[in-house]
Amino acid sequence: MEWLTGPFEVAFLQRALWSGILVSLICATTGIWVVLRGMTFLGDAMAHGMLPGVAVASLCGGNLLIGAAVSAGVMACGVTALGRAPRLSRDTGIGLLFVGMLSLGVIIVSRSQSFAVDLTGFLFGDVLAVRERDLTGLAVALCVALLVSALGYRSFLALVFDERKAHTLGLRPRLAHAALLGLVTLAIVTSFHVVGTLLVFGLLIAPPAAALPWSQRVPLVMCGAALSGVAATFIGLLVSWHLGTAAGATIAAVAVLLFFLSALASGVRNRRADVAQPAPEDENRSAGSRGEDGRSENHRREYEHST
Repeated sequence: MEWLTGPFEVAFLQRALWSGILVSLICATTGIWVVLRGMTFLGDAMAHGMLPGVAVASLCGGNLLIGAAVSAGVMACGVTALGRAPRLSRDTGIGLLFVGMLSLGVIIVSRSQSFAVDLTGFLFGDVLAVRERDLTGLAVALCVALLVSALGYRSFLALVFDERKAHTLGLRPRLAHAALLGLVTLAIVTSFHVVGTLLVFGLLIAPPAAALPWSQRVPLVMCGAALSGVAATFIGLLVSWHLGTAAGATIAAVAVLLFFLSALASGVRNRRADVAQPAPEDENRSAGSRGEDGRSENHRREYEHST
C-alpha cells in the first residue's frame, strides 16, 4: 500500500493527479464524438497546429492560451474552407494544414534561445508543475464541455450516424459540426499547457476507443472512457514516480496500452461467444438429422400399420 499511495502524499503529485483526472473527464466528454465521427486525424492536426500561436505568444510575452486559441481557430477555419474544395479531399486539406502550421510553429520557436526546451514543453507538457489556478481553469473547461455535450447531444448523435437525416430532422448538422470543432478546441487549448499535446491527444482518442467495444450507448462509453483515462493517469504517475520516466509521456503510453488490453479482451469475449453459439451449418445439419429421424419414424409407423 505504501508503494501505491506513498507517492501521492507529495503535494505536486496530488495536483498532477487532479489535473490528469480533469483532463481525462474533458477528453472523455469530447473524445467519444471525435472517435465516432472519424475526426482523429483532425484532432491530431489541431493539437499540433496550435504551435504557431503558442510560439508567437511565448516570444511576445503574451498569454499562451490566447495564442493557442487563435491558432486553433485559424486551423479550424482552414479545415472548413479546404473541405469545401470540390477536387480536394478532406484528409488532404487537413494534412496540408497540419504540416504547414507545425512547420511554421517550429520555425518561430527556433528563433528563441531555448528551442529544444520550448518544443519539448509544448509536446509533453509539465504535469508535475501544475498550479492551483490551472486546476481551476480545467474545472471550468470541464463544466463547459459537459454543458455543450448535453445541449448538443441529439445533434451530435445524428451527425455521427447520418448527416443527411440530421438535416432532414432540422438539427442543423453544419452548426453541430462547428460546435463539435469548438468542443475539440476547448479540450486541447485548456489542457495542452498543463499536460502537453501528446497527453491531450492520447487521452482524447485512446480511452474512448478502449471503452467503445463494451457498450453501444454513448453515455456509457463516456463513463468507460473517463474511468480508463483516470486509471491511465494514476498508473502513469505511479510508474513515472518509481521508474523516473517522463510523467506526461508515461500517462499517454499507459492509455494506449489500456486500449490494446481492452481490444484483446473484447476479441477473446467475441471468440467465446462465437464458440458458444452454434454455427448455421451445424444448426442446418442438426435440423436435417432431426428431419431424417422424423422421416424414418414415419416410415416405421407406416410399415407397422401396413403389416
